[in-house]
Amino acid sequence: MKFLRRDIGFHLRIGKKRRKKQVWRRPKGRDNKMRESRKGRPPLVSIGYKRKREKKSTIIVHNLQELEKIHQGHDSIILGKVGRKKKTEILKKASEMKIVFQNINIRKFLKKNESK
Repeated sequence: MKFLRRDIGFHLRIGKKRRKKQVWRRPKGRDNKMRESRKGRPPLVSIGYKRKREKKSTIIVHNLQELEKIHQGHDSIILGKVGRKKKTEILKKASEMKIVFQNINIRKFLKKNESK
């Protein structure tokens, strides 16, 4: 659901042509009908509109032992901060195991660092 600022159509400076100005601002006026959640007015931002997000199991791999523990059930696998020597070892093993990392292209990295 898109929550719009109150009285967008009435003021040119926050009007339909100016998308950046249409961001949500809570109505605070004393006699504001939208603040009172009267019938026929646009909805207010509240906790009831929150949507449920799927839980993703993310694993960060730092060494070969962590790589061997991984099985195919995980959604995303990320290569942690490691040096080039250990990174090439991990990626060679991952290509054998057919594991895909989200933050690095295995083939491209190995081809680039083949000669080094």
